[in-house]
Amino acid sequence: MGPFEMVLGIVLIVTIGSIVRAKHGIRRDRKGGDYFVATDNGETKALQAEIRALKERIQVLERIATDNNRAVTLDQEIEKLRDSSKI
Repeated sequence: MGPFEMVLGIVLIVTIGSIVRAKHGIRRDRKGGDYFVATDNGETKALQAEIRALKERIQVLERIATDNNRAVTLDQEIEKLRDSSKI
């Protein structure tokens, strides 16, 4: 393998690597760091909405679990419902 063929091989490998990276949405900044470029399609927006809804539900559950007065009141309300359903 001569030097020309070796240079051609290196250029070919780098080009193919760049094409694969671009296809997956990976870009490089000026300092050489990699970052991902997200595409905003319908699926991404749906997943973001679902994550937002799940975060809201988690906040409610955390509030119920950490609020001692509310937990006691909630237990009392559940017991009242159980008692009224027996009648």
